[in-house]
Amino acid sequence: MSTRATARTAAAAPARGGTVTAPRTPGRATPRPDLRLVPGAAARPGRRGSRALRHPRAPFVLLVVAMLVGTTLGLLILNTAIAVDSLKATQLRVGNAERAQEVQRLEQRVVSAGTPAEVARAAAAAGLVPAGPAAYLVIDPDGGSVLRGTPLPAEGPAGATPGAGD
Repeated sequence: MSTRATARTAAAAPARGGTVTAPRTPGRATPRPDLRLVPGAAARPGRRGSRALRHPRAPFVLLVVAMLVGTTLGLLILNTAIAVDSLKATQLRVGNAERAQEVQRLEQRVVSAGTPAEVARAAAAAGLVPAGPAAYLVIDPDGGSVLRGTPLPAEGPAGATPGAGD
């Protein structure tokens, strides 16, 4: 068993300083040997002291610091991704609102163009003329048909001759 201190007997003269004597206990006939520090026992040759051995908490501290840095970077990346997605969502909401307004405007145009007065104006602009009185064919139960009403041809626009458009 090796220790940093070596026991010497009282007969040997100490190399440094004074000697340390152990207190005598009653019932012991032999005195305890004097103890002193041996110079150079603290620094053993061939053995280098490393920083990790001098500071046993260093690996743990490095691990904690690395975890904090990793967590901070992870949160930064996560927050950046969330901000980008939020910006895209906002842009999509604005686009949807614009499209909803466009659909509403188009629906309003369809509704206003579907009125009878608007349809008659558009037909007249296209060169169509109103139809004359209509006649109906009524089918009898025995298979015969009866014409009801007198059909008349539509009157063309002023200056148009029948068959001129063919």
